[in-house]
Amino acid sequence: MNRRKALKNMGLSLGYAVATPTLISIVQSCKTEKVLEWTPEFFSREEGAVLTKLVDIILPKTDTPSASEVQVNIFIDRFADQVMEAEQQDFVRMSLGKFLGKALENAGKEKIEDLTSEDLEPVLASSLKVSKEDQVTYHETINSYKEAIAEGQAAQMDDNVAHFAFADNLRGMTIWGYKASEFVGEEVLAYLPVPGEYISCGNLQELTGGKAWSL
Repeated sequence: MNRRKALKNMGLSLGYAVATPTLISIVQSCKTEKVLEWTPEFFSREEGAVLTKLVDIILPKTDTPSASEVQVNIFIDRFADQVMEAEQQDFVRMSLGKFLGKALENAGKEKIEDLTSEDLEPVLASSLKVSKEDQVTYHETINSYKEAIAEGQAAQMDDNVAHFAFADNLRGMTIWGYKASEFVGEEVLAYLPVPGEYISCGNLQELTGGKAWSL
């Protein structure tokens, strides 16, 4: 099965698509990976360590596991490696590079592996702190950049737009990967392994205690 063809046109916020069997195969492959022994497939080891810190900043441990505890970092790495088209991969590398460059500059450090969560959090926050009007402009700029690249033209992207693009995509993929994890699907969301009767109109509070359904 061609994963790139299978994962299309689902209307996800990141512009990626998911065929359920393929998504399940990626999620299941993450379950057997020991985080301490994880070797990224798409990102470098140093970038993978930063990714782990970032997903835990987005979804830290509270009364539920952090993002990395349900291996969202591994999910994102494998999705980027196995599913993204080459142009998408290049865009991730470009925007990640600019994001890390900003974090290094702000922290006064030279090596990616020296970046801490405390170094990364303010960069992530500032990258996402964009007005709705600027978000529209940024998305238009991102689309124009991608179109130019697809047509084989040289294109440059403003650093602030690249920071936003990386942070926005990462936030969306982190939430998506978290909700797709087995623990969250079965223990956090409303989970019904064998569907019962269909209730077309019902009060979510009465049906699930206010929890969203696990998909």
